[in-house]
Amino acid sequence: MENIALIESFSEFKDNKSIDRVTLMSILEETFRSALKKKFGSDDNFDIIVNPDKGDLEIWRNRVVVDDGEVEDDNKEISISDARKIEPDFEVNEDVSEEVKLIDLGRRSILALRQNLIAKIHEHDNTNLYKQFKDLEGELYSAEVHHIRHRAIILLDDEGNEVILPKDKQIPSDFFRKGETVRGVIERVDLKGSKPSIILSRTSSLFLEKLMESEIPEIFDGIITIRNAVRVPGEKAKIAVDSYDDRIDPVGACVGVKGSRIHEIVRELGNENIDVINYTNNIQLYITRALSPAKVASVKIDEEKKQAEVMLKPDEVSKAIGRGGFNIRLAGMLTGYEIDVFREGMEEDVELTEFSDEIEAWVIEEFAKIGLDTAKSVLEYDILDLIKRTDLEEETINDVIRILKSEFDD
Repeated sequence: MENIALIESFSEFKDNKSIDRVTLMSILEETFRSALKKKFGSDDNFDIIVNPDKGDLEIWRNRVVVDDGEVEDDNKEISISDARKIEPDFEVNEDVSEEVKLIDLGRRSILALRQNLIAKIHEHDNTNLYKQFKDLEGELYSAEVHHIRHRAIILLDDEGNEVILPKDKQIPSDFFRKGETVRGVIERVDLKGSKPSIILSRTSSLFLEKLMESEIPEIFDGIITIRNAVRVPGEKAKIAVDSYDDRIDPVGACVGVKGSRIHEIVRELGNENIDVINYTNNIQLYITRALSPAKVASVKIDEEKKQAEVMLKPDEVSKAIGRGGFNIRLAGMLTGYEIDVFREGMEEDVELTEFSDEIEAWVIEEFAKIGLDTAKSVLEYDILDLIKRTDLEEETINDVIRILKSEFDD
C-alpha cells in the first residue's frame, strides 16, 4: 500500500467528522512518528513531509555514510556499500536520504498505525465536542428523540451528537415519542474516559429562566432582570423579576394580556403553575409577595436566623400553604427564609398532631394537605366543605370534629 493510498483511505474521517484537512494531516504525522519510534527506536533522523492540498505524505530516513564494518547504529548510519546501492557516487561522511515505504514497516505495524490514527482522530473529535458543549452549559438546547430507555432518553442533535435526558431530569408529565424534538438546558458535560457525556435537564430552574428569556423580549434585552426562580417541576414555580426602568411593569410584561406571553412557557413545562412577582429589597414585602395568592396580615422577621413568622386570617392559611405545601415551600426557596404561618386569633389553638393517639396519621395528613394543621382551623370549616376539599369520608370527618370539640369543651 502506497503512502498516499493510506491517507486517502482515511478521507471518511474528514467527511464524517468535524475535522479539517490540515488537522487530519497533523494527526497523520504524529501517528507516523509514533510508528517510526516503535520500529526504529527513534524518529529524530526522519523527515515527514505532508502536503495537505494534495493529500500526500512522504517519509525520508536520513543516515550518515560510514566505512563497511563501522556501522554502530543502523538507524542513523549506513555502510558505504549499502549507500552506493542507492546511488553509486556516495562517499564516507556524506548524508543519505532514503524514502521509507509503508510496506517497509511491516503489515502488523501498518494495522497498528491505522488503529492509532483512528483513536487519535476520535480523541480530537471528543476534545472539540467537549469544549463546544462545555461553552453551552446553562443554555437552551434542542435535540430529537432517538432512543427511549427506562432511565433516560437518548437524543441526537442536528450534528448527530448524542445528548442524554435522564429520567430524573424530566418533568413528571413528560411523554416523548421517537423523532420528537425536545428542549431543555445543557446542565453539565462530563468526560467518561475520553468521550463527553452531554446531560440535558428540563427540571432545572435555569430552564424556566431561559424559556422566559427566549419568549419575553424585555428579559432578552436586559430591560427586565430575573432575580430568582424556583420550581417544583411540573407542579408550581415562582419567579421574581425586576426592572431598572420605573415606567415598566415587570410582572405585566412577563405575563402579558390574559397570560398570552407566559402561556407557551406554561405549556412547555407540562402546565406548571407559574407565579411571577415583583422583586424588592424590603424582605417583609418580598415574603408577602412570595406567599401570593394569600393575603398576609403581618410579617415578623429574624434576619440572623433567616426565619419569618407570618400572620394570616384563617381563610388565607390554606392559600399560603398551597396544594401539597408547594406554595409556602417555594416562597421559602425564593426568599431564602424559613417561613412559619400563624392564624390571627388562634393563640390557644392546638396542633392536630397532638391528637395522634385518637386520630390516625393519614387522616391528619389529609387535613394538612389543604392547610389545616390545628384543631380550630378544622372546626372553622363546614362539614360539607371539608368533604369536598379532602378525600375523607363524612363519617371520618364527623369523628375528627367530635374529638376536637371535646378538647375545647373540656
